[in-house]
Amino acid sequence: METGKGLEDLRRELDCLDDKIVDLLNQRADLSRAVGELKRRAGDVPVYQPHREAQIYARLEEINRGPLANENIRAIYREILSASRALQRPVRVGYLGPAASFSYEAARKQFGSNADLVPCRTIADVFRETELGHLNYGIVPIENSTEGAVTSTFDRLVETDLKICAELELPISDFLLSNGTLDQITEVYSHPQALGQCRRWLAENLPRAVQIEVASTALAAQQARAKNAAAIATESASALYDLPILVAHIEDVASNATRFFVIGVEGSHSSGDDQTAVMFTVKHHTGALFEALRCFAESGINLGRIESRPSRRKRWEYLFFVDLDGHPENPTVKAALDRLAAAASTVKVLGSWPRAVSR
Repeated sequence: METGKGLEDLRRELDCLDDKIVDLLNQRADLSRAVGELKRRAGDVPVYQPHREAQIYARLEEINRGPLANENIRAIYREILSASRALQRPVRVGYLGPAASFSYEAARKQFGSNADLVPCRTIADVFRETELGHLNYGIVPIENSTEGAVTSTFDRLVETDLKICAELELPISDFLLSNGTLDQITEVYSHPQALGQCRRWLAENLPRAVQIEVASTALAAQQARAKNAAAIATESASALYDLPILVAHIEDVASNATRFFVIGVEGSHSSGDDQTAVMFTVKHHTGALFEALRCFAESGINLGRIESRPSRRKRWEYLFFVDLDGHPENPTVKAALDRLAAAASTVKVLGSWPRAVSR
């Protein structure tokens, strides 16, 4: 950077750069529309392709020399890609509503401001509307770093033919919203996960308040209108529902975060750095689970998570969910899954997706 330039000189240079940026953005938009036309001619080629977008982000971060951080580049290109998808075809994404829920924030962060975000009453409704084709994609919470698994999502993954195609890790900060004061509050509304994330704070600060579970944090903000009521919700819910922030950041663990899955008709192709989710049941004999997991260990495949859930079909039968590093398009992963199919009673690949970047 040259030194000694005046403010007006620097501003003129910025204006010139802005002119070039706008021109280049529109050139990119033209190319994106041409890509969309080719997709239409080819048939049902999805507008949203997580593996391609992951490769774009990875390449941009590789060439980025600053001073913008990679997180800034991602935020800028999230909106560029969102606008490009909208030029090709509108994308409808369902989330656990109403607006300003954590699921809403996750959807905005994953798909940008140009997606058509559709609130759903329950997680089951997100799956159902996507299955029926009323939505192109759904975004659902799968686990919280403080409270663990979101069981309603796991249960629906067992039954659905939809595939996981992307994931997002969203930092979670909980806000106590109320029209009253702290000593007036006798009821606290929120989603069970949010109540659990603030369990210690509530015990110390509102020990006699009744905790009322509702379907989402945004719904809690809508219902906590009385001066004796409060909601645990997002910061954005305060402005949207005109409910003042009484106390900020009441989560018990500062590093609190929630993982979300994007679900759709198709999984994602390999991006080169992927994860795959698999559900299986094992036969009833000694060492059956060990034999199933050995299929991955002997193939050198790392498991990022393992979770068990009652099958709900037979007493004392359990479903096992694992996240593994890699993609079934990789021969090593495919061979391990084939071995698992021989060792287990049932196997279902729930989907594959590019590994999310922690934010």
